Amino acid sequence: MTLRVLAPVAGTVLDLTEVPDPVFSGAIVGPGVAVDPGDAETAEAVAPVAGTIMKIHPHAFVIVTEAGRGVLVHLGLDTVQLGGEGFTLHAAEKDVVEQGQVLVTWSPAAVRAGGRSAVTPVIALEGKADQLTTTATAGHTVSPGDELFAWS
Repeated sequence: MTLRVLAPVAGTVLDLTEVPDPVFSGAIVGPGVAVDPGDAETAEAVAPVAGTIMKIHPHAFVIVTEAGRGVLVHLGLDTVQLGGEGFTLHAAEKDVVEQGQVLVTWSPAAVRAGGRSAVTPVIALEGKADQLTTTATAGHTVSPGDELFAWS
């Protein structure tokens, strides 16, 4: 079964190798893509897949689908250091969510103003690169809910 993974945020698609963090750019936690949300004052992060929220922090969340596949969304880089400041959660761990449901409101502009990157990796946890077919290639602009990749 193929899982269609949607963009959690609006912005420009980046190849994972372009993410300025070795854990993500080296696909250590899994393959995927990233989205650069630019300098939006306020942005909503939506669920890229339907499933159960297994972990949610203000800056990141993991959703596990009914089939057991996990997708990680990390809102910006080094944003854990913000201690949740500038992020508003709209869901909690163990919530069952629909694809496209708003989970977090945040400010990419505030993240950048604090000297951090707002680049948002979207990772197929425990996936393999050859299982992903990228739909939105690097340089393309996406809106929340646009397909990023298919995971077969």
